[in-house]
Amino acid sequence: MPDAYNVMLDAELSKSFDVWSGYLDARTGEDPQPRARLRSMLESARAAVAEGDSATARVLVADMYDDAREAGLPWAPSPPRPCEADRQVRDYAKDALPQVLPLGLRDRLDHIAVSLRVTGRRLQAAPGLDASIRQDVLYITARAGMALDLAHPTAARRELERLEAIARRCGVEP
Repeated sequence: MPDAYNVMLDAELSKSFDVWSGYLDARTGEDPQPRARLRSMLESARAAVAEGDSATARVLVADMYDDAREAGLPWAPSPPRPCEADRQVRDYAKDALPQVLPLGLRDRLDHIAVSLRVTGRRLQAAPGLDASIRQDVLYITARAGMALDLAHPTAARRELERLEAIARRCGVEP
């Protein structure tokens, strides 16, 4: 099975590189010394990726956020919240995944994703569901989303089946 996880990790770095490049290329009027240090760190991170050392690149990118905050650079990017970061990474990865995933697998994943969205929306729109059921729906949907991100149709299908079982118990058409 292709390694979708590595595609996601690569997309995460690409997104970070783009964000930092855009910031460093902008003329913000901020102190040039910390910006030069950040630019050097960005180039080191890119070099690490080129040498196949993505772990070092991720550490350098994380350090860039810390250094920018410590230097008090008001226009520097701040780390995105986890949900926003995942959304951005998915957006970057959507172009790379079709190149590594076979068509049949992509079709299975897409079918599961659509079914998850439909069933999840029907459950969330259902009147009279208590808070614990709504929490279960969110939890299962998140687990299925992670399985889809990792291109694991068996795990995603299992979570979809769990969601459909909740829907049937609640009298909602899955």
